[in-house]
Amino acid sequence: MKALAGPAHDRGITTLTLDSPANRNALSAALVGELTAALDTCAADDTVRAVVLTHTGNTFCAGADLTAPPDPAAFVALMRRIVALPKPVVARVTGHVRAGGLGLLGACDISAAGPDASFALTESRLGLAPAVISMPLLPRLDPRAAARYYLTGERFDATEASRIGLITLAAGPTGPAEDTEDAEDIDKALAPVLDGLRKASPQGLAASKKLVTATVLSNFDQHAEDLIARSAALFASAEAREGMTAFLERRDPAWVL
Repeated sequence: MKALAGPAHDRGITTLTLDSPANRNALSAALVGELTAALDTCAADDTVRAVVLTHTGNTFCAGADLTAPPDPAAFVALMRRIVALPKPVVARVTGHVRAGGLGLLGACDISAAGPDASFALTESRLGLAPAVISMPLLPRLDPRAAARYYLTGERFDATEASRIGLITLAAGPTGPAEDTEDAEDIDKALAPVLDGLRKASPQGLAASKKLVTATVLSNFDQHAEDLIARSAALFASAEAREGMTAFLERRDPAWVL
């Protein structure tokens, strides 16, 4: 079964939809491969002005699929592909984002989240660390906020995500909302963004994106190899095995006080 729905096209905007409800759109090898291939197709298509990345269900991305995690190098290549794509990538989030899912957001050029969205860097609670996703995240995040949420794994909402630089804008009122209202809020907020992208020239978009992504791409070029090795070592450790097993068994890991 495919983990990615779409693409859908509307006046130069191609929408790719994460659609793997069985694992809450977790980063499986299948999803990483399908999304990378779809982005390559968009890059080669002159009719595509920009890409919107969205999701089905109440979770944008639950992070790595702990039952079958992707090759860290493949996930790094996916994030770098989003950053280096000569066309803007816009994230549309109406649900939860965890761990590696925040790496996808950090790689996107523009991101909007609705009032039902929530975010957490949960790696430290599993015996892991936000290693490879640091490459797109740390250049964008407020340093004090990054330290807090990297270390504690606390959950935060779209308003806070916007304040610390994780997302571009928080759409709609705070508090619970119906799914249809949440979608309407975020689509209304994104309308002028997508309209602006449609008015820009392909050359202008590509050249402008190069300017704003230079620091992030430099991070990938300098640190990818080291962070992939660190990530692999953490995943292979006994402490991480306990953390991931406890998570899957819905219990506290051994180190919880």
